[in-house]
Amino acid sequence: MVSSFGSPCFATVLRPFACLARQSAKYPIHVIVATLLLSSVAYLSSVQSYLKDWKTHLETDSVPFKWGDENLFNECTHYYKSSNEDDWHLVASSDTQFLFPYHEYFLYPLNFQNYGLDAALPELPNEVYRSGNIAYSLLESFELPGILTSDDGTQWKSLASKDTLLKFEHQFLKTVEDIMETNHLEFTDLLIVSTTLITLLYTLFNLFKQMQKIGSKLWLGLSTLINSLCAFFLALYTVQCVIQTQVPVVTLIQGIPFLIIIIGFKNKINMASYTMKRFGIINISTKITSDKIISDAVANECIPLVREYAIAIVTFLGCILCLNSMNRLVDFCFLAIFVLLYDFLLTVTFYAAILSLKMEINTVHRSAIIKQTLEEDSTPLAASVTLVEPKKRNKTSILTSNSTIIFAKSLIIFFLLFINLYNVNMRWVLSTARAVYSSFTMEELPSFISVKNNPMFAHSVLISIAPTQYYEPTQGHNMSENITWLLLKKLASAIADRFISKVLFVILILSLSTNVYLLNAAKVHTEYTVNAFHKSLLSEEISKQTPKAVSRESALSTVKRVLSPRPVTVTPPSFSLVMSDEEDSSENSDSSSTLSDTSLTSVEAVMKAGKLSLLRNNDITGLVMANKLPLYALEKELGNKLRAVEIRRKAISILARSPVLNSNRVPFKNYDYDRVFGRCCENVIGYIPIPLGIIGPLVIDGTPFHIPMATTEGCLVASAMRGCKAINAGGGAVTVLTRDGMTRGPCVRFPSLKRSGACKLWLDTTEGQDCIKNAFNSTSRFARLRHIKTALAGDLLFIRFSTTTGDAMGMNMISKGVEHCLNQMIENFGWEDMEIVSVSGNYCTDKKAAAINWIEGRGKSVVAEAVIPGEVVKSLLKSDVEALVDLNITKNLVGSAMAGSVGGFNAHAANIVTALFIASGQDPAQNVESSNCITLMSEENGNLKISVTMPSIEVGTIGGGTVLEPQAAMLDLLGVRGPHPTHPGENSQQLAKIVACAVMAGELSLCAALAAGQLVQSHMTHNRATSVKPPENGKKSS
Repeated sequence: MVSSFGSPCFATVLRPFACLARQSAKYPIHVIVATLLLSSVAYLSSVQSYLKDWKTHLETDSVPFKWGDENLFNECTHYYKSSNEDDWHLVASSDTQFLFPYHEYFLYPLNFQNYGLDAALPELPNEVYRSGNIAYSLLESFELPGILTSDDGTQWKSLASKDTLLKFEHQFLKTVEDIMETNHLEFTDLLIVSTTLITLLYTLFNLFKQMQKIGSKLWLGLSTLINSLCAFFLALYTVQCVIQTQVPVVTLIQGIPFLIIIIGFKNKINMASYTMKRFGIINISTKITSDKIISDAVANECIPLVREYAIAIVTFLGCILCLNSMNRLVDFCFLAIFVLLYDFLLTVTFYAAILSLKMEINTVHRSAIIKQTLEEDSTPLAASVTLVEPKKRNKTSILTSNSTIIFAKSLIIFFLLFINLYNVNMRWVLSTARAVYSSFTMEELPSFISVKNNPMFAHSVLISIAPTQYYEPTQGHNMSENITWLLLKKLASAIADRFISKVLFVILILSLSTNVYLLNAAKVHTEYTVNAFHKSLLSEEISKQTPKAVSRESALSTVKRVLSPRPVTVTPPSFSLVMSDEEDSSENSDSSSTLSDTSLTSVEAVMKAGKLSLLRNNDITGLVMANKLPLYALEKELGNKLRAVEIRRKAISILARSPVLNSNRVPFKNYDYDRVFGRCCENVIGYIPIPLGIIGPLVIDGTPFHIPMATTEGCLVASAMRGCKAINAGGGAVTVLTRDGMTRGPCVRFPSLKRSGACKLWLDTTEGQDCIKNAFNSTSRFARLRHIKTALAGDLLFIRFSTTTGDAMGMNMISKGVEHCLNQMIENFGWEDMEIVSVSGNYCTDKKAAAINWIEGRGKSVVAEAVIPGEVVKSLLKSDVEALVDLNITKNLVGSAMAGSVGGFNAHAANIVTALFIASGQDPAQNVESSNCITLMSEENGNLKISVTMPSIEVGTIGGGTVLEPQAAMLDLLGVRGPHPTHPGENSQQLAKIVACAVMAGELSLCAALAAGQLVQSHMTHNRATSVKPPENGKKSS
């Protein structure tokens, strides 16, 4: 946040622009296209104006000029003959100025390369000699045409030669010299401009480097440049139309780089960084959308941009008022003002739309990641995948690796480049390279010139022999260049056609409409992607067990046909085999649950016919009680999970002789059982509502969090809330993540201790670690093996795998990888005599108190610290620093040591951990190791320093109980739901930090209450505030 002078004023100014940015983010494609169209019109208008001026300048400056005479003259071989001599003398170019007056001629050797084509050679101007395909032309100046035409119409085109390149070099240097003379520039000015351009290049490089850190290799940086270019062209057009002036090109070259360097792209980078980080924190949410994030980004991150732009505009206005006699500077100041105004306007519209589109694309990508992650962890479909697939991937890993794909793409690109170069006049490229890199060879004087008594050279003559010029007919390979040019020309003419241009415009509109539709469809897809995945898994399971659906009428007729030979007789009251649409779900189970042998046989026949869903609930209950239908199969057989829960409740209430399950005391309606079935629970009979409280905001590493807690213990939430206030009073909590690695410790056995020891030693070597690591990493795109720890107990070998698992808690993911590694050890690594005793050998250790978790860590290892001012300890915690320090040593350290505690050097860490685990969908049983904690307190300058060290917090933000909607909503509240979009694992790491800081708040408040003697009093006040009458049996409590 920016907290500087004028920020409230700028924040007020930004409110309407934040609303504008939000509207632009809602319709990103519309805004982007409209901006680019307007900028294209401005670009064409402004560039056309400059082109007209340059054309006029060229026409007025087109005096007869022999391009590159001096340079070409130096490339020639010179021969001189005086009037009173017959011999020719070789003369250097620098010595020709000392000769007597002479007539100068230029002799051009021309080589016509027809490559076997039957084409007539052209006639040359002043041709003096011809031998085969080589001809000589004697001219008095450098005026050799580039194209020659023969009598049969064949055109011969000059190939690239060194004199052509020298002409271009000469013209370029002359143009630079003219610009410097016209604008009265000196060499120092040129040096300053060059330095500025180099700095500009560094600024652009830094832009892309910073955007790459944010998570965009190209597009965000390119969009930032396009935003600035659009602002520049719009400003240029506005200056030309409004002020009726044109800023010279030299002024633009000098001024624009300075403007870009001074303003820079820092604010746009900060805006993009804020947007991407906020998007990563909130994850996929229906409450906080991309347009809301863009609006917040403009409101929070554009304050420095507005302030800097306002200062720059005021400065330029001052220059206009004070230096109005300097026309060029005034014109540039006007241009700079409009550039800044347009740049800000486009930042809150065009750039906001780009960022919104980026987030929408990331959201779609993230939904795919969620699918892949759920497939790898905690799903029946993923759990059923055999370990044969990773082996197959290993065999083809070389062909499917990224390096192989990149290499193949590079070969294809080079191949296509070669084909295109060959088609578009490959020999022109080769001849140009030959002309550039070939050294000059001295030409000998031809015999037809050196003959004595030649009447053409009776006077003093200097003949300069130019380098050989090569000509080719515009046929064969050379024709490809002409065809390409012709195609481009025809294409340009076609686009300019009235009818074709309208068709292209309609196609463009249709393309834009299609993209808008696809973007909206992607949003809908993202919103329901997780639910759709769950339903697809469930439908897949049901389809394997349930026959194809039939109409109700056909099912009724089938039932009648099945039952027609046997009349149905039942004990009173009577029942119907076919369920009515208005069946009362609360009908008396006792009166209709016992069926006669005949009716039971008939109902069983209906079930075997695949028509179970057409029976009444009482009939299905009877099948369950008669052991004809397992309780666990109700969901698959019925295809209706809510009805399955209701029938199961009714059956168990009879079997257990406990009618409470058939009452409203245990709720079961209005719950999404699709998320539960096959993932969270089996034999479901309802759900248990638990009170949900919230503490905070608690400032953690500079960010406030509201932390949910599900608990039935009074005073717990209130106590933790008081701890949060005390921690915030000292500036908040600071955290450090020291380790991240979930563990699984299988147990294996060998025939002898010697073999077990050999395997241990191999696993401890670099070779063994690498082999196991490669095998493990091949099983998942998220799980990565960090290290292996081994231990021997007789001939039993325990291997502790420690791996990262992305944002999932990852027990299923790591178990799959461990099993694959063990199989690889038996099949490929030379341990054929190894016996797998158990994939989990309690060396992990999972859901049990163990010193190895306390020492080595498991899951996330986090240390949190806070400093509480002494005044806050007295006023809020009603204690003092010395008393708290003494209590912590006596209770949490000495007392726990006396009890022989392992990882229990705290007041009540398990209280906070369990409440937070239940609220956020974690595994409550892992509270055992996750509550390992040591609380330390010390006095520092009259203040209280408190820290908690928790080496084994086991949490995940995807999979398991996090798929349940209430728990997922709490993860949304914390901003850590699902996988992190760019850095897998950061969401679960952040959740672990939140757990540690919440524990620290609870520790602080409870220790203060104990030190002040408030514990019993507070519990009596909050837990015994009112007496609640227990509900009567079978009735709902009020």
